[in-house]
Parts: sequence; C-alpha cells; structure tokens
Amino acid sequence: MSLFVNEAEVALPTDPRVSLLDHLREGLHLTGTKKGCNQGACGACTVLVDGERILSCLALAVQYAGRRITTIEGVAAGDALHPLQQAFIDHDGFQCGYCTPGQICSAIGMAAEVRRGMPSVLADDLSATIVLTREEVQERMSGNLCRCGAHNGIIDAIRETMGSGAGA
Repeated sequence: MSLFVNEAEVALPTDPRVSLLDHLREGLHLTGTKKGCNQGACGACTVLVDGERILSCLALAVQYAGRRITTIEGVAAGDALHPLQQAFIDHDGFQCGYCTPGQICSAIGMAAEVRRGMPSVLADDLSATIVLTREEVQERMSGNLCRCGAHNGIIDAIRETMGSGAGA
C-alpha cells in the first residue's frame, strides 16, 4: 500500500502508529508542513487530501492509503508560484512564516468548500451564494492561527486571490 504525495507514489510507514505529519516531515523529508501544537488546534500542519483540508497531526498515515495528498511543496506549478503564494508575498501575509504553509493549504481547501456551496456558521440562508467577505474568510480560516499577527495580510491575500467567489 502507498500514498500519493504531491503526485508521487510513496510508501506508507512500516509503523501504523505514525501520524501523517510525522511521515511527511520525517519519513519523506517534506518539512514545509509544520508541527505546531500537535493537537489539532493551530492549523500549522494543514495539508490537502483529495483536495480537502485536514490536520495531518491528527491523522495516521495509514488512514490515507491510496489517497492524494498535497503539501505546500506540491502547491506551486514547477517554478511558478500558486497565485495564493504570490498574494501572500504581495500582501505581507507572513512574518515568521511558520504558519504560512498551513494557511495556504487551508485557504485552497476553503476555496474548494466554497465552490461546493458549503455554508459557514455565518450563513443565514443555506441556499444563498457564498460571498467571501472579510468576516466570512476570517470565520472559515479560524482554525489556522498566526502568532505573529499577520492575519490582515493573510485575509487580504486570500480575498484578492479568490475574489468574492471561490477562485483558487
């Protein structure tokens, strides 16, 4: 059994107790995904599994056998940055940069949720078109913490990249 990480097939760890986060960082040497709290509270370890955002510190690698995992290293297209990565640079959406990989993966996953019409807690009408207001983005990204205080730049980068719809 194997995983597909950033479009490459990789072996699962031999120990079924290894978290997906530890397998990515220690087994595959993909250190962009960060270990923050290791309890699922900070979002630094966010990756995409089949396009959906998950907290890799709370997942066992073996749970994702055969699935497609995208880490921050797999977001760009070759040497061209993902538009959201460029927007983070343009809007100074990072200071120390520790949370940035998780923020970017989470925002990409959030865009997919919006495209699927998944309402947030802010929705008054569950059938209404979702508009990514500042408050809506803040709510949807609330599981990703930035200890440096770059939240305004992060929100601006996400809104610029995804507009009022869900473009990423």
